[in-house]
Amino acid sequence: MRIFIVEDDLVLADGLKNSLIQSGYAVDLAINGADADGILAYQTFDLVVLDLGLPRLSGFEVLKRLRSRSSKTPVLILTANDDVDDRVKGLDLGADDYLSKPFILAELEARVRALIRRGQAGGSAILTVGKLQLDTTNHAATYNSASLNLSARELAVLEILMLKAGKVVNKEQMLEKLCNFDEDISDNALEVYLHRLRKKLDHSDINIRTIRGLGYMLESNA
Repeated sequence: MRIFIVEDDLVLADGLKNSLIQSGYAVDLAINGADADGILAYQTFDLVVLDLGLPRLSGFEVLKRLRSRSSKTPVLILTANDDVDDRVKGLDLGADDYLSKPFILAELEARVRALIRRGQAGGSAILTVGKLQLDTTNHAATYNSASLNLSARELAVLEILMLKAGKVVNKEQMLEKLCNFDEDISDNALEVYLHRLRKKLDHSDINIRTIRGLGYMLESNA
């Protein structure tokens, strides 16, 4: 899942980015509103964490422009204080949630998970396909209650496939969700992750099919 952080406090921004990367997300960062608006005009993310007090273009204006392009990307607003007017204005402009500074990192991560679930999986923290389950909160996958011991990258690939279970996901869509601006995952690397997943699911009723010329599809044969 891709997250876009827009925050001009470099210490806070780097801390958030590193924490979310450790949780398995692909994370990009902008430190002013103008750059953020330009990036959001052509890039797609699963969540935007947006500070309001930004240089060059306010967070309110970034949000307003995002929604004017009919984007439904979930937005978590960060406010410098607990100002009710700012919260109301942000929510009216289309924000999905807000968090006042200073905040506890664990709370921000919980809100991030909730917003991504709401946008991608109908609000459930547990994805289920047949006997396969993925706990997106604890980053753990099981089959028939037995742990699959997946790496962070394998979990990320599995989540993408499970969110679209029974439907084809093309390679470009997968790479877009797995990579940030500073990182590049090759087609061959993606094939390696898929091979490892197939091997770990070899004796299950779960199949990851390659649809030639289109992409990949996860399905249950139960």
